[in-house]
Amino acid sequence: MHDIRFIRENPEVFDRGLARRGLEPQAQRLIALDEARRAAIQKAEAAQARRNAASKEIGEAKKKKDEAKANDLMAEVAALKESIPQMESAEKAASKALDDALAEIPNLPLDEVPDGKDEKDNVEHHRFGTKQNYAFAPKQHFDLGEALGQMDFETAAKLSGARFVVLKKGLARLERALGQFFLDVHTSEPHNYTEVAPPLLVRDDSMFGTAQLPKFREDQFSVEAPLRHYESIAAGIVHKNYNQEVIGTNEWKTSTAIEAVERGLSFRPPQFFWLIPTAEVPLTNLVRVSILDEAQLPLRYTACTPCFRAEAGAAGKDTRGMIRQHQFTKVELVSITTPEQSSDEHERMLACAEEVLKRLELHYQVMTLCTGDMGFASQKTYDIEVWLPGQKMYREISSCTICGEFQARRMNARYRSKEGRSVRHVHTLNGSGVAVGRALIAVMENYQQEDGSIAVPDALAPYMGGIKTIAKGE
Repeated sequence: MHDIRFIRENPEVFDRGLARRGLEPQAQRLIALDEARRAAIQKAEAAQARRNAASKEIGEAKKKKDEAKANDLMAEVAALKESIPQMESAEKAASKALDDALAEIPNLPLDEVPDGKDEKDNVEHHRFGTKQNYAFAPKQHFDLGEALGQMDFETAAKLSGARFVVLKKGLARLERALGQFFLDVHTSEPHNYTEVAPPLLVRDDSMFGTAQLPKFREDQFSVEAPLRHYESIAAGIVHKNYNQEVIGTNEWKTSTAIEAVERGLSFRPPQFFWLIPTAEVPLTNLVRVSILDEAQLPLRYTACTPCFRAEAGAAGKDTRGMIRQHQFTKVELVSITTPEQSSDEHERMLACAEEVLKRLELHYQVMTLCTGDMGFASQKTYDIEVWLPGQKMYREISSCTICGEFQARRMNARYRSKEGRSVRHVHTLNGSGVAVGRALIAVMENYQQEDGSIAVPDALAPYMGGIKTIAKGE
């Protein structure tokens, strides 16, 4: 969320930032909405002040036995009392119009972010390792997994539909080992992230705080409450419409129960959740609606969770294999910092994400995303792209993003300076440390053997119970 004061004071800077993202100017429209909001506030406040003053004047007029003036003042107060709720309603509507407009506008890129339209304009930051040479034609992960009998897309489709997978035996253990390995690295020295086991279901406010809502509603999976919650609503309807002595009798059961349930089903359930698309959502929201002490910062959190994405905009993309799934596992890194710390924290987070890939001896490149390829909440993003020899291409395995105060404003997450003189919004950062499913793909393709088996990387040996090779039938 943007600061409307900044926009009022720096309209050209704001529009220039949007232009770098390929967007039309918005400053004047937002300023106009803010002026309407401020005018509505002033009108409501003036009316309330006049009402208070007129109420005092009534008493003075009565003391002076000026009944005519007292009657005029009472009529004025009555009129104000009737009109003030309308003014307050107009004020709320104007504030909502501004907030809704601000909520739809992406973050502004930092000055050092390269300009560009799409992924073709991203800039290589650096590389680690080199591409491995094979004495055979390397296969893609889904060909390897299906030949091993341990990666089953057909059965997953029967269970859940497209973009799901069933892993078995060695591959299932390898995926679990990767998640445990990543967490162990990130929670130990020198990374020192705090491990969290967060809820997988979150409310609207949490999704709004990290900017999944309202912009990306169609990419999210939602969950409704069990039927018993609807039935409780239906019972409430019955209580409103029938005398207490009728409720619970056979007459109530036979004549109104069905109607009540049907009417109840038309209501939104009292409990409505979103499945998290990434642990960034609950981890970042750990500090929502709070004021931290500066001495607590930076806060660093990590979690390994299932993640759920509808992939609404991915029709026809990566339809085979595990690259783009509705359900996947990811280790997330989140940092909460001061503005002065955030840039260094971004570089640190990138190094932490890289470290697990280095220990797996996987070749990768780091790309600085251009303005046209950045995420909605991003000020600057590094993508780590791992080399997949089966696909003969680099694929994203981690994104490390600095969001500045963009998410903090949506969450109302702040901190108090050490001197206690000011309260400011925190800066938030998030990154994958890394995507477990894609790491599994990378290990399978990079460690594949000519006979179709998969060698287990040395870094994962402690997690694999002595298994050194994943082969068919094992």
